Amino acid sequence: MRCTVVGAGVSGLSCAERLLECGHEVEVVADKFSPDTVSDAAAAIWYPFLTAPAERAEAWGVVTYAELERLAREVPESGVMMRDGREYHREIVELPAWKDEIAAFRVLEEDEIAEGYVFGWEFRAPVIEMPLYMPWLRSIVESKGGTFRQSFVTNLSELDGEVVINCVGLGARELCGDKEVQPARGQVIFLNQDPGIGHFDQQPESLTYTIPRSDVTVLGGTAQIGDWGMDIREEDNDAILRKVEALWPDLDRSRIVGGTVGLRPSRTEVRLESEKVGERTVIHNYGHGGAGVTLSWGCAEEVVEIVSRFA
Repeated sequence: MRCTVVGAGVSGLSCAERLLECGHEVEVVADKFSPDTVSDAAAAIWYPFLTAPAERAEAWGVVTYAELERLAREVPESGVMMRDGREYHREIVELPAWKDEIAAFRVLEEDEIAEGYVFGWEFRAPVIEMPLYMPWLRSIVESKGGTFRQSFVTNLSELDGEVVINCVGLGARELCGDKEVQPARGQVIFLNQDPGIGHFDQQPESLTYTIPRSDVTVLGGTAQIGDWGMDIREEDNDAILRKVEALWPDLDRSRIVGGTVGLRPSRTEVRLESEKVGERTVIHNYGHGGAGVTLSWGCAEEVVEIVSRFA
């Protein structure tokens, strides 16, 4: 079946790869390609964040975890590696439903919990270095026969292909008239210092993280809903550093080497469903918020399953 994927971020490229793997013809159409997509600015670590519905997201996340763990083990050039992290909570909470589906998980001892917190856990998860991962993912799509075309899409019904897969993220506000999609502005700092282990507070109101990569450690963060600002703000940097230092007191500010801003495509729920647009079937796959990488392969496999019903 001839498939047109709209959007060349992590969701679009993951869908393209899985469709090609199943024998479909695929063209990826987008106005921006790596390194200029929102996905390129992602931190990124596997962790369900700012996403719903919970039950479907959990299933997508577990599928994605397995694939990313495989890549870390078998394809190091993909830029995926496994790292340990600790998440802290200010109250006792239920353990995550995915705890038994990942490589390692344990509840922290009292003396391991950061000051100001009362509960937490340690987990092993894939860290995805997007400057490596995005070009690698495109190369895999190309090696399997996928093609790319740069174009700004204004009408899904005018695209070629028997099935269109809509992975435009924030672009769905205009392309689909979906005003439920909003930016969740994320600002991060790059630091030339390894914390040894990641530190996390994943509550939106106090969002804090240190994600150690091979080149830098990514410090965050912000989740400013409805904020379209792309400039780095010193007040946000100051807030990020104060939050991170509370979890990692050994942070050395003299080793800051840069930063960036990205706009996560936030939505009350991920939209993954099919509909008829004119004479063409469109499968929507957008609104992943801060979990685009975390849900990417699981969502791609569901897209392939939907496509198979029309083949």
